[in-house]
Amino acid sequence: MTGTPPEPAGSIVLMSDPRIAATPVVECGEPMVDVPGDGLLLVDERKRDDAGAFGHLRRGVYERLLAAEAALPDGLCLLFVEGYRPPALQRAYFEEYGDELRAAHPEWSPAELRAATSRYVSPPEIAPHSAGAAVDLTLADADGRELDLGCPMNAGPEESDGACYTDAPNITPEARANRAVLGRALEAAGLVNYPTEWWHWSYGDRYWALGTGAPAARYAAVELG
Repeated sequence: MTGTPPEPAGSIVLMSDPRIAATPVVECGEPMVDVPGDGLLLVDERKRDDAGAFGHLRRGVYERLLAAEAALPDGLCLLFVEGYRPPALQRAYFEEYGDELRAAHPEWSPAELRAATSRYVSPPEIAPHSAGAAVDLTLADADGRELDLGCPMNAGPEESDGACYTDAPNITPEARANRAVLGRALEAAGLVNYPTEWWHWSYGDRYWALGTGAPAARYAAVELG
């Protein structure tokens, strides 16, 4: 790692941006959907937890995923990996990654550390996953095999040498084409991407609201009962 926090390419808005936290939330009360239980999307088990929380999404997000899948070329499908993340787990992830960066770069200020951490893990107080608004997913073929999208899902900026960024230049033409297919379907369905993670898409959260110009987010953080 370098001695200064790596800067996102272009005009990427990070989750740590004060405008995200300042975006109002008007909770709409929409229920969660059990994605694996519904059986309409291919579900990967790598993030399954004992309570099955990973498999839940707000209904509006889920319906948009179904629309996105219907728009994919023949022979391709979405592979759902993770949806809801309890607030306590989100906080643990944020603190763990922040501790790793702090140990590697003790010279970084708190603001620099927070920004660098938020490239890969959302601050817990605004995390889309904890609102049931975000999904981590990828593409698979008709046999359920993952396509090449340039780097493994959840490979952070350091591990992937920046290939986790959606518009990363250091990926193959095939991976870039697959990212484009995924992006077109999800964007047409109304979801937005977090540009430092090609696999992270959301709807109804603060990041979505800021990016689309919506007056408020639709979903606040919830505890899954």
